[in-house]
Amino acid sequence: MEAVALYTFRATEGDELSFNKGDVLKITNMEDDPNWYTAELHNRKGFVPKNYINLRPHAWFAGRISRSVAESRLRHRECGAFLVRESESAPGEFSMSVSYGEHVQHFKVLQDRGGQYYVWDELFKSLNELVEFYHCNSIAKERTVFLRDPEQFARRPHHAHALFDFTPHHPTNSCASCVADVIMLDCSDPLRWRGRCHGHVGFFPPEYVQPIYHCQ
Repeated sequence: MEAVALYTFRATEGDELSFNKGDVLKITNMEDDPNWYTAELHNRKGFVPKNYINLRPHAWFAGRISRSVAESRLRHRECGAFLVRESESAPGEFSMSVSYGEHVQHFKVLQDRGGQYYVWDELFKSLNELVEFYHCNSIAKERTVFLRDPEQFARRPHHAHALFDFTPHHPTNSCASCVADVIMLDCSDPLRWRGRCHGHVGFFPPEYVQPIYHCQ
């Protein structure tokens, strides 16, 4: 995460980090102390007072959560939905979890000796820059997957598998379906979805189907 210094701060202890007003800091830990964060600036690391800086928060930064929790949050989300989390095995490092639609892929965010971040070959000064790059460049090598922020899309699938047979009470405006059928969806209404099945278009209950999300 990035933060902008609101005031100049001069370290008084060896484990603190000095900075000037307007400096952009890389925040690496926000959970160990309620009043101090750990940060980096010009390859120097140390503690900084929370009330001296202004965080640039992002919905995609999940903090210290486990791999399994990340998967549960992203499972069945549209392809490209993602989050960045603090690494479980290496404190101070980060991992990126990305939905591929049918499963969740995890990427370790590495750092070179100069403190720059990378997943593949491109280097970035901050996690923010890394995320911004993969909005327009595929994070995956074997397929095309662009990172997508929550505000960039509504969680609306385009297809679904029918889980149960459904026989409409009013055949004129409802859609009958059979198990394993693939249905085209309009799920803007949370109580009833509209789809096409065997050439017929109509409404059906959402709980009768399993949404499907596809990568390109």
